[in-house]
Amino acid sequence: MRKSTRRKSTRQRRGRLTLILLLCTGLSIAALLFLWLITMPDISELQKANPSTTALIESREAQARTKGQTVGRHWIWVPLSRVSPHLRRAVVAAEDASFFVHEGFDWEGIKDAALYNLEKGELKRGGSTITQQLAKNLYLSSERSVLRKVREALITRSLEQHLSKERILEIYINVAEWGNGVYGAEAAARHHFKKSAREVTEEEAAWLAAILPSPRRYDPLRKTRALTRRYERIIRRMDQAVRQDIRAQ
Repeated sequence: MRKSTRRKSTRQRRGRLTLILLLCTGLSIAALLFLWLITMPDISELQKANPSTTALIESREAQARTKGQTVGRHWIWVPLSRVSPHLRRAVVAAEDASFFVHEGFDWEGIKDAALYNLEKGELKRGGSTITQQLAKNLYLSSERSVLRKVREALITRSLEQHLSKERILEIYINVAEWGNGVYGAEAAARHHFKKSAREVTEEEAAWLAAILPSPRRYDPLRKTRALTRRYERIIRRMDQAVRQDIRAQ
């Protein structure tokens, strides 16, 4: 009888402890979510105002300072209408072919990237959309964690809800890193080809899009074998997109 009573008492204590732990965990998660919500950036401001800086720019400059170096900030904002249509098409073809049809997340692209990484046994593809990359460039650190990915997802959804696709692309093209201290299409075109973003040709656009994954590695523009293969893939995708547009008309 006493043993039965002790076992029952032990189960009750364990049940209370489990309940307390669950409550503490739930309250911690709720507090974190509440903190995230009140510190979420006001995306609606980007409907009319251009960002004056980005998390990526601040991070690059902080990295340089810790090494006792200085890095310039070559950044000239231009409206999307002053960016060559070739460059707009090249960026979408290279970074996010489904950009104009998805709602921030390309689930097929994520699945394909995961399968590719499993096959190769290493993380070589990310599957991030232009909107996800914009969220990271504007607001997030380079830290890799589950919590950061959740925050990235929340910001991505907010960008898609508040901004048009054209505005998202305009901001992305203007804040993307294109070399050491080089940000945005206008500065990139001047830095790599000594011309404005409006004058970039189809081939030049494909080269600029090709260096986006590793902009500092290929600054100045070095047409290595790997970069050339990426350039050729982008050219093919651009041609396919043009043919699809013609058939759709």
